[in-house]
Amino acid sequence: MYFRVMKVLHFPLIKITIGFIIGLILSHYIFLPTKYIFSAILLSLIGLGVQYFFLKKNKKAAPLFGISILFLAGLIGVSTQRIHSDSFKESHYLQVKNVFQQEKTYTLIIREKLKKTSFSDRYVAILTHINNETKTGKIVLNINNDSIQKALKVGNIIQLKTSIHPNTSPKNPYQFDYGKYLENKHIYGQIYTSSNAIKIAKQLKKDLWYYSDALRTRILKNLQNNNFNDEELQVAMALILGQQQDIAPDIIKDYQYAGAVHILSVSGLHIGFILMFMTLILKPIPNNKKGSWLKLFIILTSLILFGILAGLAPSVVRSVTMFSFIAIGSHLRRSVNIYHTLIVSILIILLFEPSFLFDVGFQLSYLALFFIIWLQPMLNLLYQPKNKLTKYFWDILTVSFAAQIGTLPLSIYYFHQFPGLFFITNLIVIPLLGGIMIIGVLVMLCAALYDAPQFLAQLFEWSIYFLNKIIHSIASYEQFIIKDIPLHLFMLLSAYASLICIVLWVKKPNFHKLVGVLTSIIVMQGACIYTRWQDSKNSELIVFHLPKETLITIKKGTICEIYSNTNKVNKAKSNLKTYLLSTNGIIEKKQSLRNFIYFQGKRIFVLDSANQLIANINPDVLLLTQSTKVNLDRVLLELKPKMVVADGSNFKYIQQTWKKSCDKQKIPFHMTREKGYYSIK
Repeated sequence: MYFRVMKVLHFPLIKITIGFIIGLILSHYIFLPTKYIFSAILLSLIGLGVQYFFLKKNKKAAPLFGISILFLAGLIGVSTQRIHSDSFKESHYLQVKNVFQQEKTYTLIIREKLKKTSFSDRYVAILTHINNETKTGKIVLNINNDSIQKALKVGNIIQLKTSIHPNTSPKNPYQFDYGKYLENKHIYGQIYTSSNAIKIAKQLKKDLWYYSDALRTRILKNLQNNNFNDEELQVAMALILGQQQDIAPDIIKDYQYAGAVHILSVSGLHIGFILMFMTLILKPIPNNKKGSWLKLFIILTSLILFGILAGLAPSVVRSVTMFSFIAIGSHLRRSVNIYHTLIVSILIILLFEPSFLFDVGFQLSYLALFFIIWLQPMLNLLYQPKNKLTKYFWDILTVSFAAQIGTLPLSIYYFHQFPGLFFITNLIVIPLLGGIMIIGVLVMLCAALYDAPQFLAQLFEWSIYFLNKIIHSIASYEQFIIKDIPLHLFMLLSAYASLICIVLWVKKPNFHKLVGVLTSIIVMQGACIYTRWQDSKNSELIVFHLPKETLITIKKGTICEIYSNTNKVNKAKSNLKTYLLSTNGIIEKKQSLRNFIYFQGKRIFVLDSANQLIANINPDVLLLTQSTKVNLDRVLLELKPKMVVADGSNFKYIQQTWKKSCDKQKIPFHMTREKGYYSIK
C-alpha cells in the first residue's frame, strides 16, 4: 500500500490538479485583470515550449519543467474561475446601472425550489430580461407565503416589477455568511415580492431541469396517492433522490446527532448501489464487444439520469463522475487505480464547475472517500475475522472510522460538534440501508412509470418509519454528542498535518516520520495556544442586531458581560453562542440594560422607551433602542454625541427619520438593520 501511494504521487495529473486548485483559490480571493491572466498563460506556454525543445535532454532541467507545468496549471485555474464567474459578463444584471436602487421589470425562469422559511416560499430563478433587454444571471426569488399562492413550478416563466436586493453580510459577528454562500453559487441578489405581483406566462421553459422536476413531482404525487405518511415521504425523497427541501428540521437534527446525515444526501453510497444494481440487471447481456458497449452505455446513461434526477448537487456530481470512470475501466478490462480516478474526477468536475471547490458537501465527500481508500486498509489489518458475518460488520466499522477520522477536523471547523455514537449508527443502519434502497428504487421506478404497488409502497414506508425510530433513539443520547468545539483555520490546517503525519508513520515507522509527527503535534498545540492568547488580549464592545431586542456584550480577554433589555435573551441565544464559541468567551455577568455603559474610556448613552434624557452629557455614542419617542433633532443639539447607533429593536420607518436628522447635523449614523452589528475595540 505504501509503494502504491508513492506511485500515485508521481502521477502527473496530481501535480496539475494541485496547481489548478491553488489557481482557483487565488482567483476566488484575489481579483486579477483578465488581460494579465491570459497574457501570463501565453508567456507560460512559450516558456514551456522553449524548455521542451532546448532542455528536454538535460535531466537537471526536469524540476524546472515541473515547476513551469505547476505554474501553468495554476494560471489555468485562475482563468477557469474567471470564465465561470457570471458577474463579469456584460449581459449579467450586475452590469446594469442602478440595478439595486431602482424598480425594473424582470422576466425570470424558475429553475429550482429551495427550502421554504416561515415567511416565504423560495426559488432559484434565471433572469432573462430587464425592461425587455436580454440579460442573464441567477437570483433567489422570495414570495410571501401570507399572500394568495399561485403555484410555481420549475420551468415557469414569470414577470414582475420590483427591485433586486444585493446579498447582505452577516448582521452579527461570526454568523454564517449566507451572502457569501450564495455568491459561491453565482447568485448575487434576491427579490422579495408577493404572489399577486407576479404574472405567470402560459408557456413553460421545457429544458432538462423542467423534465427532472416533473418526474420528481410525478413520483411524489403517486406516493401521496398511496397514502404515504408525510414524515416518511420526506425522508424517502431525501434518501433516494436527495431532495431535502421539505424534510422537517427535527428529523434533520436527529440524523445529525446520530452521525447519519450523510445518508440523506445522495452520494457515493447511493451511486455505488445504482452501479451494482444496474450491473446485476444487465448480467444476462453477453460480454462480447457489442454487449459490453451496450452495458457501458446503459450504465453511464442510468448514472447520469439519476444524477440529474437528484438535482446535480456537488456530492452527486462527484459520485457520478467517480463511478462513471470505474464503469469505463471495467469495460476496458483494466484495473482501475482508485487514486487516479479520484484525482481525474476532481479535475474534470472543477474544470466545468469550479465553485464546487468551496462547497462544504464537496469537500467532506472527497475527504471521506480519500481517507476510506487510504486509511481503511490499515484499520482492516488490526483484526482479520474468519467469519463472513463478522468480517462484514468489521468492514462497516473500519470504513466508518476511516471516513469519520478524515472528515472530523473539517466537520468541527464548520459545525462545531461531533456525534460520538456514529459507529453504532453505521453498524445498525448500513446493513438495513441496502434493503431499504432496493425497495426504495423499485418503488420510485414504479411511481415514475405509473403507480407503485400498494404492498411495496407500504413496505417502503414501514422501513423508513423504523429507520427514523432507530435514528431518533440513537440521537436521544445527547450526552454522547460533543458540542461547541472551537476550531480556527490555522488549527484546522495543523490538525490535518498532524493526522497525515501520524498515518504515514503508522504505515511505515521510521525516525524521520516520528520527528514529523512530533513536530506537527507541537505546531498544532502552538496554533491552539496562539489562538487562545490572541483571544485573551482582545477587548471589544458589540451592539448586536436582533429584532425587537437589545443586546450588548463587553468582552475583556475571555470574560464577557452582557447587557440586555430582557432576562431570557431568547432570540440572542444562537448569535451569542456563535460569538462566544468563536472568541473563547465566557459569560461572567448578565445585567439589565442601563442608560450609561463605559468602555475603553468611551461613554455610551442608551436612550430607550423610558425617554430619560440627561442634558449636556456629550456621550461618545448615543444608542437608540425600543423605538424611543423623542425629537432626535433636539436630542442631538442637547447631547452632542459623536456617533449615533440604532439597533434592531427599533421600527424601520423611525430609523429612516433618525438617519435624516443625523445627516442634517453631520453626525455619523449606524443602523444595524443595514450595516450589521456595531463594535468598539
